[in-house]
Amino acid sequence: MKTNKYLEDLRTKSAADLNAELVAAKKELFNLRFQNATNQLENTGRIKEVRRNIARIQTVISEKANAAE
Repeated sequence: MKTNKYLEDLRTKSAADLNAELVAAKKELFNLRFQNATNQLENTGRIKEVRRNIARIQTVISEKANAAE
């Protein structure tokens, strides 16, 4: 499963790395939305994938924050 490996990779990263990856994913989502609005986007499924990756990153960040308490 591709998502399981992605989650394992996320869980091994530090909080700073996760925040950097979150910012990069949000920038990618912005660019994909912009391309979609101008009819330049070929793979529209990528938007959904990036949104789910953002949610996964945020989930791992909150898990780490709750574990630290």
